Amino acid sequence: MTSSLYVHIPYCNTVCTYCDFCKMYYNPEQVSKYIDQLKKELIEVYHQEKLKTIYIGGGTPSCLSEKELHQLFSTLKLVKVEKETEYTVECNFDSITIEKLELLKNYGVNRLSFGLETINPKGEEYLGRKNDLEHIKKIISYAGKIGFKNINIDLIYAYQNETIKTLENDIDFLLSLEPTHISTYSLIIEKNTKLSIRKEHQIDSDLDYEMYQLISKKLKQAGYIHYEISNFAKPGYESKHNLVYWHNENYYGIGLGSSSYHNNQRITNTRSITKYLKGMYHLEIENLDEKDKMIYEIILNLRLLKGIKKEDFLKKYQKKLEEVFLYQDLIKQGLIKEENGYLKIPEEKLYISNYIIEEFIYGKE
Repeated sequence: MTSSLYVHIPYCNTVCTYCDFCKMYYNPEQVSKYIDQLKKELIEVYHQEKLKTIYIGGGTPSCLSEKELHQLFSTLKLVKVEKETEYTVECNFDSITIEKLELLKNYGVNRLSFGLETINPKGEEYLGRKNDLEHIKKIISYAGKIGFKNINIDLIYAYQNETIKTLENDIDFLLSLEPTHISTYSLIIEKNTKLSIRKEHQIDSDLDYEMYQLISKKLKQAGYIHYEISNFAKPGYESKHNLVYWHNENYYGIGLGSSSYHNNQRITNTRSITKYLKGMYHLEIENLDEKDKMIYEIILNLRLLKGIKKEDFLKKYQKKLEEVFLYQDLIKQGLIKEENGYLKIPEEKLYISNYIIEEFIYGKE
């Protein structure tokens, strides 16, 4: 059963220096053709299930014109939804308007995800961002006024020359907006990004860790639950769509560079707009055997503070976790904790989660 849909909009008004997602400059002559192709792909893959989550990401979906947004949402009316379907759209503050907010609301969108990243002028320049604080306050205020109760804001930290003080300023401003969900990302310099081409480097790992601890402390003090490595939410506002990924459930992905998981296959779409517009959607199809699925189960579930439920693993795969993975040494070392039927990474060890997960899966092979 597949009950979630991701839709990728690759267009942006500007390209951020750190971004390695599938993106391109906004091209009004191409957008309508792209949305037509999204419709064709959706008809091809979608099997008429009722969807519990829809997520429109990018790129920058909010950079589309109102006419193009109408075309996109008209296309997505093809899918069936539940009464409580979580319907998210990613937005940049520099391209969202009052009129676009009203349009999203009228089409049933009930969750907004904004990229703030930083309000530090030097940080904005480094990351290729530009924020107008008064506009941000106006947009958040109006979104709340017309009924958007579920709002995420992204924060990026650990970029060159950032200090603890500037990070605290970012956090304080973010908290003043009172979002229900906050995603925080330590800057990673990915290949083929502007930062990589400029040969920029990661900051000192000790400072990075100090910043991670500061964020966790301040957000928890403000009433947010740290429920996934990079994500915090007010109670009841955890991202339902992202939980589909982290629980290793099936989902559709349509659009340039998107990913899907269904029918025991992980599918990655092409990043070539030329191929995509010709209907040549797929770049790679990974056929999963039972062990592959179990490994993904570990990789994704252990990102959650709650961890992986042993009983659920047994029901799903008819095998006990300890029959497949040898993790007792990790428990002895305090890197894995068993609690209330769950295996989880202790919160103070999340910073080295990649190492722990790798040891969990491959450490005793």
